Amino acid sequence: MDGRPDLRNDTARKILDAADELLAEVGLDGVSARSVATRAGVNNALVFYHFKSMRGLVERVLERYYEGQLAALEAATGAADEPLRARLHRVVDAYLDFMEAHRRFPRLVQGLTAMGPELHDLLRGHLAPLLRWAERALADVAPPEGPLAARHLFITFSGVITTWFTQGPLLAPLWGDDPEGPAALAERRAHVRWVVDALLAGLAREEPAGT
Repeated sequence: MDGRPDLRNDTARKILDAADELLAEVGLDGVSARSVATRAGVNNALVFYHFKSMRGLVERVLERYYEGQLAALEAATGAADEPLRARLHRVVDAYLDFMEAHRRFPRLVQGLTAMGPELHDLLRGHLAPLLRWAERALADVAPPEGPLAARHLFITFSGVITTWFTQGPLLAPLWGDDPEGPAALAERRAHVRWVVDALLAGLAREEPAGT
């Protein structure tokens, strides 16, 4: 092993799941080894046995999310000879599917980012593979630099998708329905696909001013 816990171990998985839930509920400052152990129904010492430290536990929570997200996007990328519109629709669908299945993830990252620089290096380390994936996936539409570079497009679509899930709890009283319910999520998916089509149409029509 490389020092990481074996998540095939039932106890290690219970601890990781408990930490995931608590980080979303009370934030990093409110989570302790004792609270995680209590939620997981295990002895306090087992948190350190499997994860060495609370920092190591938080790292594994984030790692599981980011590795899953990257795997989902890579699986959706498709062949280079497939029409670009179809490829991008499938990618945004995979992104939305992942966020729907892991709704704590964007809120967790938002909360950890807002806490300050303590975990920023860790978060950057996980963002780097996603940005490299975006550069490969968008190589036939995005220049390496400038306002249409893959890094901008990745952040644009990331924001379009993740903001829906971070602000969802605020929207229900304003929208009059459940923004995280099936009908609203289907409508949001259609909107994100429309954004993809509008972006591709704009790229085909003209370059933005100033280029």
